[in-house]
Amino acid sequence: MKLIFEKSVPGRRCAILPACDVPKVELPAELKREAAPMLPEMSEVDVSRHYTELNQHVHGVNCGFYPLGSCTMKYNPRIDEEMASLPGFAAVHPLAPKAAVEGCAEVIETAKKYLCEITGMADMTFQPAAGAHGEFTGVLLIKQYHDSRNDKARTKIIVPDSAHGTNPATAAMCGYQVVNIPSAPDGCVDLDALKAVLGPDTAGLMLTNPNTVGIFDENILEITRLVHEAGGLCYYDGANLNAVMGVVRPGDMGFDCVHLNLHKTFATPHGGGGPGAGAVGCKSFLAPFLPHSALMEEPGHIQVRGFRGNFLVVVRALAYLLTLGREGVPEAAQNAVLNANYLMQRIKGTFTPAFDRICMHEFVLDLSEFKKATGVSALDVAKSLIACIPPRCTSPSSSTRPSCWSPRRRRARRRWIGRRRCSAPCTSWAIRTPRSCTPRPTTPRSAGPTR
Repeated sequence: MKLIFEKSVPGRRCAILPACDVPKVELPAELKREAAPMLPEMSEVDVSRHYTELNQHVHGVNCGFYPLGSCTMKYNPRIDEEMASLPGFAAVHPLAPKAAVEGCAEVIETAKKYLCEITGMADMTFQPAAGAHGEFTGVLLIKQYHDSRNDKARTKIIVPDSAHGTNPATAAMCGYQVVNIPSAPDGCVDLDALKAVLGPDTAGLMLTNPNTVGIFDENILEITRLVHEAGGLCYYDGANLNAVMGVVRPGDMGFDCVHLNLHKTFATPHGGGGPGAGAVGCKSFLAPFLPHSALMEEPGHIQVRGFRGNFLVVVRALAYLLTLGREGVPEAAQNAVLNANYLMQRIKGTFTPAFDRICMHEFVLDLSEFKKATGVSALDVAKSLIACIPPRCTSPSSSTRPSCWSPRRRRARRRWIGRRRCSAPCTSWAIRTPRSCTPRPTTPRSAGPTR
């Protein structure tokens, strides 16, 4: 399929505009372009055919099986799409006066209330456009906090190798030196390694829990305590929140700020470069540094993105929360954990789990013995699954022998992440909880009405 620019033909037009019914206003000369923008020139029928052809190339849940990722919510209820398409939401203007957007403001405030309860945070912004943008905003909160105290010596962010893969880039983008620490043999943060790098130059820690190998770090309270004692702050990457939402809260684990992928965990179809929302929540002492958009009548802006972010993603998230209610939020997390463990047990005997223990939303398989016995590598298995699932592997090593990623060896290894896929009925589930941290076994205190 050709790009729209390749279909452009000089001189063709597709402008059907009504006659101007307001006084014509010319831009000042300094604001005018010196050359016309390089936009495609096409007829109306060419434009229609181009986007119809694009639509025919799109694969989604309406076309077939669409498993995207283990940390991504799979079910996007159509009612959430209907709510986001209501004219009062879809056609709202970001510069509308306060009296005209009271309903939209209530959506934002209600979603903030519920998500703060789920995460254990005090305040939240919906400006960031996606997950990595939310990370960036969260780390900037940490930076602003230290700068406000004139604590300029804190120049390092600790990123365990079990954290989300984008965390090191985020810390570097915010001007910090990234300190990577290895995992312990159990796949969790090595406490001795953490203690060795903590000091007066520590600005904070970035961590995902459950981590990228699908394990809930049982030492999380000790980890956050150590960072706080060193004067640093703790940032929670919410990429894997789907496994613990409504069961245990990042704020109760000791995290000071968190980002949520509303487009992954709360009902917006994820993938293909569509709209996202990397909502960022924080404890009260960080709230003054949160980005916020003032209305036309109000002074003061702190922006990381235009206006209030992708508002319709927030509408979908609120509709999803209201649909699930108090019981449904933790039930969704419990089912995610149950399904992953069910799949891991079914796979045992053919492949070997890298960590033979209860997992959360995903798990890692070690295919080294399978390679020895059959000659089939992890990459071969991953390629065979591409038709129905996008598997993840580490970068291939120089050796052709695939095995589970081993943090202590610090060598690139192939790994395959087992995704939760099965919805077969089961009657029990299990979850690891942090030592001395009592999870919320039922619901967040205010996650919306019951179903």
